[in-house]
Amino acid sequence: QVQLVESGGGLVQPGGSLRLSCAASGFSFEDYAIGWFRGAPGKERERLTCITPFDDSTFYEDSVKGRFTISSDSSKNTIYLRMEHLRLEDTAVYYCAAGYPPGVCVESMFGDDAMNYWGKGTLVTVSS
Repeated sequence: QVQLVESGGGLVQPGGSLRLSCAASGFSFEDYAIGWFRGAPGKERERLTCITPFDDSTFYEDSVKGRFTISSDSSKNTIYLRMEHLRLEDTAVYYCAAGYPPGVCVESMFGDDAMNYWGKGTLVTVSS
């Protein structure tokens, strides 16, 4: 059974940092691209970043480039999202998703339609 389980969300002050985790199981981790998305109330779900665990190649959306860092640990089948300099507008439910083939982790292909499996999300609230 395929599972993607996000964790690490919570309340953080503006300017603060947070690290999210996505634990994957039930599929061949290194055969997929793993990405992070977020959904805020009243907004469409937004793509953020993705990684291909077999070679650690990455893509970042401009809105998070330089503030968010994605990484993978194949020994744990886990993807991380380090978020720094958080802003009020970063408040959202953050989802991880897996897409096949790993080549979808490029600007022209990465998005909702490219992903096969989704986690249930973890809430990040940025507030003073």
